Amino acid sequence: MIRLYTPAWWRATLALCLGSFLVFINLYVPQPLLPELHRTYDVSTLAVSFVMSAATLSLAAALLVFGPLSDAVGREGIMRYSLLLAGIGSIMLAFAPSFSALLGLRLLQGFVLGGLPAVAIAWMADTFDKPALAGAVGLYIAANSLGGISGRVVGGAAADLGGASAAFIAVGCMTLAGSAVFWRLLPRSQTFVPRPFHLRTAVVSLYQHLQTPVLVGAYVLGGINFMVFINQYSYITFRLSQAPYGLAASSLGLLFLTYLSGTAASMLSGRLAGRFTPASCMIAGVAILCVGTAVTRADSLALIILGLVVNAFGFFLTHSLASAWVGRNAGHARGSASALYLVFYYTGASLGGFWLEPFWLWNGWAGVTLGSWVLFAVTFAIAAWLRVVERRQR
Repeated sequence: MIRLYTPAWWRATLALCLGSFLVFINLYVPQPLLPELHRTYDVSTLAVSFVMSAATLSLAAALLVFGPLSDAVGREGIMRYSLLLAGIGSIMLAFAPSFSALLGLRLLQGFVLGGLPAVAIAWMADTFDKPALAGAVGLYIAANSLGGISGRVVGGAAADLGGASAAFIAVGCMTLAGSAVFWRLLPRSQTFVPRPFHLRTAVVSLYQHLQTPVLVGAYVLGGINFMVFINQYSYITFRLSQAPYGLAASSLGLLFLTYLSGTAASMLSGRLAGRFTPASCMIAGVAILCVGTAVTRADSLALIILGLVVNAFGFFLTHSLASAWVGRNAGHARGSASALYLVFYYTGASLGGFWLEPFWLWNGWAGVTLGSWVLFAVTFAIAAWLRVVERRQR
């Protein structure tokens, strides 16, 4: 087993962080490009939002496939080929001849992108001792958010120079180069023992988790919050690309630097939960989301950005605690319980356009904020119910 802060630990952790960065840079690169893709392909705002939704939905499905498969065939190969195929997919997106072809490629790319996040933490558990695992997971999760931010910033900057095709090519080339480094850095697990895959056992575990109310509450809370949060960013790009703001793709990409407040919230979540209890902090997180959404209704660009900063803090605070809640309350098969949380999480992201689009068509950004508050009322109620459960448990 690899020990904390040894050369082998640094090498393996760097490999996993690089892999995580590459996954999320590919997943989120189209988001600042949505206004341009909307004009290029002459499709509705709902249709162009499928560019994001198709990938997140197929990634959610992939989590249920690659996790159990890796127990039988090993994890290194899944992670390596996942990155390679993702890079090829981004380059192919640059040459998509039609909007339907673009969506089809994003659907496939999302599925292959799911290979690494589905097995990375399990690979670390096979390879690191407990102190080394805790340190590596923290850096791995930080790389998730850094990749998501970078995908939008790089995509927006490249699109200003050569359009959406240039953004896809830039990210694809970065991914292929990074995957070559990943292949070289990633060591082989010395303790992995293949286990036969039993479909019935896997299905029964998933079914039991879905019959556990305290888990389902966290699943729904995380999925609905992400459904609103990520799609708010999509619709804010439409708002800010229009008059009177008229922001270019590169400037729209910079909006996602507001995610950095979410990184801070994730780092603080454990300390806050220890002082105020996890469910209480989830209630506060949803309330913060409501306040941030209200601030974005302002006409001032500075206040809109401030609202996004507040939203990111509230969302990631709630997300971190909901994810930890699942691990703490799953009585067995914690891996499949956590995988189900991510399935709800990414499925929510995929469905948000269907919910917010009618509000956008009805009353623009003011409509989007109203639609957001309706769902935040639901997640606030769930968080309040989890607080009741928490008190009973204590």
